[in-house]
Amino acid sequence: MNSTSVGALIVTLLVALFVLVTLARSVRIVPQARAGIVERLGRYHRTLQPGLSLLMPYVDRVNPLLDMREQVVSFPPQPVITEDNLVVNIDSVIYFQVTDPKSATYEIANYLQAIEQLTVTTLRNVIGSMDLEETLTSRDQINGQLRGVLDEATGKWGIRVNRVELKAIDPPVSIKESMEKQMRAERDKRAAILNAEGSKQAAILNAEGEKTAAVLRAEGETAAAVLRAEGEATAIHRVFDAVHNANPDEKVLAYQYLQALPEIANGTASKIWILPAELSQTMAVLGRAFRAPEGDASD
Repeated sequence: MNSTSVGALIVTLLVALFVLVTLARSVRIVPQARAGIVERLGRYHRTLQPGLSLLMPYVDRVNPLLDMREQVVSFPPQPVITEDNLVVNIDSVIYFQVTDPKSATYEIANYLQAIEQLTVTTLRNVIGSMDLEETLTSRDQINGQLRGVLDEATGKWGIRVNRVELKAIDPPVSIKESMEKQMRAERDKRAAILNAEGSKQAAILNAEGEKTAAVLRAEGETAAAVLRAEGEATAIHRVFDAVHNANPDEKVLAYQYLQALPEIANGTASKIWILPAELSQTMAVLGRAFRAPEGDASD
């Protein structure tokens, strides 16, 4: 192979390589949720959308692709001074999204750093107008103010701030200890109140139960006494009716009365017992009853 053939081969290879490089620089594939800025001769030309795009080789240049998805950035804790001159460390998280690739490329040099510095400045302004207690209990208000300021400032950068969250608000150690003591005292107070309320309710329930039991016992005793009285009255009426229906004579009644006298005398609680006035009449009846047969015999 002579030198002429070698030179022609080299030229052919160089031409083929140039064509391949030209074709590679003429085609650009942009992935989904990405965007690219095309500069032609150093000036903004257009924005590449996801898909296949054709470029003018050696004239167009594509900047690094921008992520169009929502992004989450967590900033390190920042010391902030409250209105009552206490230093708190605040850890924040920002959710943002690039909406205009051109503005995000040409309006700000580094939008992540700009967002971080703007967040720190806004936090110091907002927290500086609140005392510690208000800072700890007003997270939603702080988040709303931060989002409003950041969204307004980053709008011209082609960025939309969707949400701002405070992950942690750490007061000084001495304040933490005081807060823990206060919370412990509050818990002990609530526990004592609950115990007192429980004892009070238990006492009330016990008293109501005893009252109900006493009422029921009294009602039971009353009902029993009434039933006993009614039973005795019924028995007396039945005895009276039986005696009245039998129509006994005076001799039988006197004899029954004498049989009942020993039982009356044997009562343990009977110290003194009084003979009724009818006893003399009864004895007289009995006397006549026992004398009557003798008289008849004599006759």
